[in-house]
Amino acid sequence: MDAYDEGSHARHGRTGPGGPDDPASPSAPPGSDVPPLSDVPPLSDAQSSSDTPPSLGAPSAPDADPPPPEPRTGVAALSLPYRIAAAVALGTVAVVVCAHLGMTFLHVAPANTVSKKHAETIEDWIYPEFEQNWKLFAPNPLQQNISVQVRAEVLTPDGGVRTTGWYDLSAEDGRAIDGNLLPSHTQQNELRRAWDFFVATHDGEDRPVGMRGALAESYLRRIMVMRLGRSDAAGPGGVVDQIQVRSRTTEVPPPEWSEEKVSTKPVYRTLPWWPVPQDEARGGIG
Repeated sequence: MDAYDEGSHARHGRTGPGGPDDPASPSAPPGSDVPPLSDVPPLSDAQSSSDTPPSLGAPSAPDADPPPPEPRTGVAALSLPYRIAAAVALGTVAVVVCAHLGMTFLHVAPANTVSKKHAETIEDWIYPEFEQNWKLFAPNPLQQNISVQVRAEVLTPDGGVRTTGWYDLSAEDGRAIDGNLLPSHTQQNELRRAWDFFVATHDGEDRPVGMRGALAESYLRRIMVMRLGRSDAAGPGGVVDQIQVRSRTTEVPPPEWSEEKVSTKPVYRTLPWWPVPQDEARGGIG
């Protein structure tokens, strides 16, 4: 058959029936199961509108309700009056801490115009609880064991008087500290600093030197009375009338390799009897 034959069985060109330009020509490749476009039913208006993707400029409807806000915690969760009270408390603590740091700095710093002008105020704040010293860095550190002991005269309910034995308060603090990973400042330093303060403000006859001597004596007495109260030294119905304090000092033995010889015999320093005010004897601070 000739290629230019225009019969029904001749090949058609690109513009003939079956060509790509023929509107009735199927878009699927030969041999596929996809029906020709002429056999696909037209979409309804509802289907076409629902399947049409939203335009970029149109806002989309939310799929679900937004999550609830997170609950407030800490100070923000409190009501307004409690927030004000917390702010006032924090401000007060900050002021006290800053004042304490300032007083301590002026106490340990070299003498200057400010520390000289306010020396009395600084000493009233520092002594005796916050006194600073440099014994840890001294060329010759302390080589003694000093224990503070106390005994009391107790008025019994039947009108009699009895004297207690000696209470070794330093040994009690030592037992409380031994094995304790976080011992309190009171257990470590209260009794020791009170005795050091007393010794520094009294002469060899146990007489106070200056105005701080009376303060040191009353401070040490209050500590003794409180410790006796914890130990129930007065007993049921008893009242502590007087107390007596003494120290027991022993030299620290030298190491075995040292040729130094020291006496390990204890040395006692016994103070006179101190009357106890009634308010202190009943649990007050005098």
